[in-house]
Amino acid sequence: MFRPKLPTMPQPTGLTTPPAAIQPAALTPGTPILPPTAVAHAPSRPVVQLTPGTALALVGGGTAVVLVVGAVLVSLLLAVAITGASVAVCAVVLRSLLASDAKRR
Repeated sequence: MFRPKLPTMPQPTGLTTPPAAIQPAALTPGTPILPPTAVAHAPSRPVVQLTPGTALALVGGGTAVVLVVGAVLVSLLLAVAITGASVAVCAVVLRSLLASDAKRR
């Protein structure tokens, strides 16, 4: 009841080829087996070569990104400053209106 039921492996359909038989290699006694030599493996990633054109493109792209991000941040800071100044002006106007209303009574 508590044992899980494992699904059966589906049988392949269509044309199948039988597995190839592997023949063991014959070893002659007395022949020394040489240890494998160290083989320099190729790097897994290709080496990126920077030409003057690609270096200039990278510098130009980086400069453009810095300028765009800087412009966005400056504009956000300017928007916050303008909003703060307008709220301060509104507060001064409301204060003066309320103070003049209190003097009339």
